[in-house]
Amino acid sequence: MAAPVDAQDSMDAEPVAGRLGGSGVKVVLLSDPAAPAPLCPHGPTLLFVKVNQGKEETRKFYACSACRDRKDCNFFQWEDEKLSGARLAARESHNQRCRPPLSRLQCVERYLRFIQLPLTQRRFCHSCQQLLLPDEWGEHQEHHVVGDLSVTQLRRPSQLLYPLENKKTNAQYLFADRTCRFLVGLLSTLGFRRVLCVGTPRLHELIRLTTSGDQKSNLKSLLLDIDFRYSQFYLEDSFCHYNMFNHHFFDGKPALEVCRAFLQEDKGEGVIMVTDPPFGGLVEPLAVTFKKLIGMWKEGQGQGDSLQEMPIFWIFPYFFEARICQFFPSFCMLDYQDGRKWKHCFLCKKCVKPSWVHCRFCNHCAVSHHSCEGPNDGCFICGELDHKRSSCPNIGISKKASKAVKKQKQRKSIKMKMETTKGQPMNYNLLQGKRRGRKEPINISALKCPVT
Repeated sequence: MAAPVDAQDSMDAEPVAGRLGGSGVKVVLLSDPAAPAPLCPHGPTLLFVKVNQGKEETRKFYACSACRDRKDCNFFQWEDEKLSGARLAARESHNQRCRPPLSRLQCVERYLRFIQLPLTQRRFCHSCQQLLLPDEWGEHQEHHVVGDLSVTQLRRPSQLLYPLENKKTNAQYLFADRTCRFLVGLLSTLGFRRVLCVGTPRLHELIRLTTSGDQKSNLKSLLLDIDFRYSQFYLEDSFCHYNMFNHHFFDGKPALEVCRAFLQEDKGEGVIMVTDPPFGGLVEPLAVTFKKLIGMWKEGQGQGDSLQEMPIFWIFPYFFEARICQFFPSFCMLDYQDGRKWKHCFLCKKCVKPSWVHCRFCNHCAVSHHSCEGPNDGCFICGELDHKRSSCPNIGISKKASKAVKKQKQRKSIKMKMETTKGQPMNYNLLQGKRRGRKEPINISALKCPVT
């Protein structure tokens, strides 16, 4: 869908609140906060408020921008809370301990030393997720270490690193190679010369591989990602440690200037942003961040180019289309996807499952035998309007029933597979259904700016 820069400037003057799932917690984004937000290990925190249906808003509080589970980041502070000097010092000490073990400069120096080593001395520790120099081998004798790393392996770090699969924090489900090839081919065909990869490490890798192997290709890429482990594989002009939920560059102004220079090169011509945020992420802070990147891009343009828009591909679940268009009205959904085909309903103005039909009574698409009298709001379990699913007294019963049905389906599936493989060697992986750290963009929508 097309992306927009100025159409929603009026929204920035007012607080923007977005519901966090069905929990009754909203994020509040202020265009001109009275004071800077406190910091957690993931950068500036976000302001939230817990609301109850039909009641006034309650006390606001700050929490981590990147982690939705307190187990991953336990930062919490009331908006009006005054902290003592001792607590502030303890918080700063905790933030320091949570930082990566090596600075960006140290990572670059190690990488330059590593690539000078002969092939037989290039080792990677899977246990520590770290490139090893010869004087460090003794510390990793009991670890899972692989050697003889080729240049191609170093250029594909996402295949060396374990994917971070916490859906509430990183949700690092990576693009398949065929998806990356499709995107690189599309971007080259459209004439783009620079790609800002926000949370798309495998696309960044393939662009660099394509450029190094094809002298005719002049496509360049810069990766912005919250996974600091990529720091050990790239120089400063190729990677920035970045949190897309609060526009925070962990390495400060030098990294910010790298991004600014990349966006403003050639007066901003030939650049596109491709982003793949965690699917559980909030649209509101992402939209604010992307507007800041767009603003950075526009700074390098002349006065006569103020109406131009920076092209963007935003890869996200299709059902967020309406929410995204609240911030970027000129976005339009593209129909590229993997997996089974979906159909677009022009009455609902969104893509729906192929088995759904548009109901003239409900005025939206649903299964053919749905109940038109069902509640449009409230609890999905019992149907009552005075609470949400998360606070339903019957949620325990619902979960037990769902687990029982799931187990029954699993037993039936295993039984069918055993019958079809009777007399043949059993493939254990077939039954286990092991989860892979690779993502195909199934049932997602890509949203982009119009390309002129």
